[in-house]
Amino acid sequence: MGDRRILILYGSQTGTAQDVAEKFAREAKRRLLSTRVMPLDDYSVVNLLHEELVLFVCATTGQGDPPENMKMFWKFIMRKNLPNNSLMKMKFAVLGLGDSSYQKFNFIAKKLYKRLVQLGAEGLQSVGLADDQHDLGADAVIYPWMRDLWQNVLSLYPLPPGQEIIPADVKPPPRYKVEINPAEDRVPGVSSSESNGISQYGKNCPFHAPLISNERLTSDDHWQDVRLIRLDVRGSGIKYDPGDVVMIQPQNSEDSVQEFLTLMKLDPQQRFTLQQNDPNIPLPSQLPQPCSVHHLVQHYLDINSVPRRSFFEFMALFSTNELEKEKLQEFCTPEGQEELYSYCNRVKRSILEVLQDFPHTSSWLPFEYLFDVIPQLQPRAFSIASSQVVHPDEIQILMAVVEYKTRLQKPRRGVCSTWLSRLKVAERPVVPLWVKKGTIVFPKEAVTPVIMVGPGTGVAPFRSFIQERSTAPSSRNILFFGCRNRDKDFLCKEEWESAVNKGYLELYTAFSRDQEEKVYVHHVMSDKGALLWKLLEEEKAWFFIAGNAKQMPDDVKSALHNIIQQHGHMTSAEADSYIHRLEQTRRFQAETWS
Repeated sequence: MGDRRILILYGSQTGTAQDVAEKFAREAKRRLLSTRVMPLDDYSVVNLLHEELVLFVCATTGQGDPPENMKMFWKFIMRKNLPNNSLMKMKFAVLGLGDSSYQKFNFIAKKLYKRLVQLGAEGLQSVGLADDQHDLGADAVIYPWMRDLWQNVLSLYPLPPGQEIIPADVKPPPRYKVEINPAEDRVPGVSSSESNGISQYGKNCPFHAPLISNERLTSDDHWQDVRLIRLDVRGSGIKYDPGDVVMIQPQNSEDSVQEFLTLMKLDPQQRFTLQQNDPNIPLPSQLPQPCSVHHLVQHYLDINSVPRRSFFEFMALFSTNELEKEKLQEFCTPEGQEELYSYCNRVKRSILEVLQDFPHTSSWLPFEYLFDVIPQLQPRAFSIASSQVVHPDEIQILMAVVEYKTRLQKPRRGVCSTWLSRLKVAERPVVPLWVKKGTIVFPKEAVTPVIMVGPGTGVAPFRSFIQERSTAPSSRNILFFGCRNRDKDFLCKEEWESAVNKGYLELYTAFSRDQEEKVYVHHVMSDKGALLWKLLEEEKAWFFIAGNAKQMPDDVKSALHNIIQQHGHMTSAEADSYIHRLEQTRRFQAETWS
């Protein structure tokens, strides 16, 4: 049946879907299939008409939104005027990557599967719904689903006569060819290229914003360090609105870079040049050519991330030490998944630490395979916490510094937040960034009342909006803010009090640890139920939630449901329908993160 070829398309926000798609591509090549793998928006979608076999690997972001690199594809495939027999030639499979703590778990994968069927395509198997919340992580779904996929594919496209599947212990060719530059070309390092003055900034061409200030907002004795970071974007041409997001490209800490270089016996000054090894895999545009080893490790390789199963599969291929190879292979078996999860995911062990635990294997890992074994350092997204109307030359963010303990001796630290928190204005650092539209869209009319629920750093997009509305004092803005203690982590306290005194903010607070009984924002909402119902029903207010996805959004939505039921004199089902109508008209929006 047809050519033995498969197209693998992915929509990835943080790099996980890309990593999984590339794993599928390696497995496809082992089965002698001609294979292409690329982001959805890099593929000419009209060519889907001619594709016979396509695998889609899709993450879901925000509140059921497509990742950045599949938005154009999504817009096209959802067009209502596409004929229902458009994709009759195609057989397909969809794997979704999601987190069941979010309300719209794997929404994009589910909707894409249904849409492809509507357009005449034939699904090879049911949609795969990988869940980060599973006891064994997303791999608990990915690998069994992948096993079924290859059975289905080979039933349609049997191996050519006399051919066999390439054994799993045969090393695939490296992603790129690496040419080491002569010794005399060595330099201390290669810094990131400076901004070239264009306004269309992105991952491949960020704007390098000077740091204006880096201020701790929480008290010194508080358990969490929250920063207000101000960045200078004058001359960039960057424009943003309240609700927009700034993407920041972080770098690894110098101490972890030095640990990695020492462990892998790499010369930081050595320079190298990359060449394509596969015409379907473009060279990484984020790396200068030539590039120093130090720059590669600091700016490109995600050495502090928790390794995925594919990392151990690659390591096992290169291991020559019997004990280490046996343990690595065990981690790659179905029976070894519980132990792998305990060793890696449960304690958040980093790639660097795993390499240190397997020193004999690390020493045999060829330099050119670092691009296959270690994922790329991904940008981090922050809600912009300032208004460009009030601060025309700045982008400000509210950032909690991530640090926590596990069973491991070293505390776990967030790569981006640790790096940003250590920046000092006197050293004149720059931060690579670009701006994209957020999932929250605020009403344009100043007369529309807005209710905002933003505990902790969830208040960031609301700070932007409140600042913007400070220029329209007749507007009605209601903020529910929560934290642990009034005196320790009441973020932007003076700013809110000033806004209240000037008459353009109504503030309701919940300090959960300032009294014996814990009080959260949803409790305060319930106390103000009559006010909230009047605002929603009579004044057509918009309602927003932002913050941690664990429990708060569900608690807030449940409180709102009860308020509507009680003060609107509705049944539970009628209150559900009321909230659904608010969501459909964008009068109820949420931006949450894990």
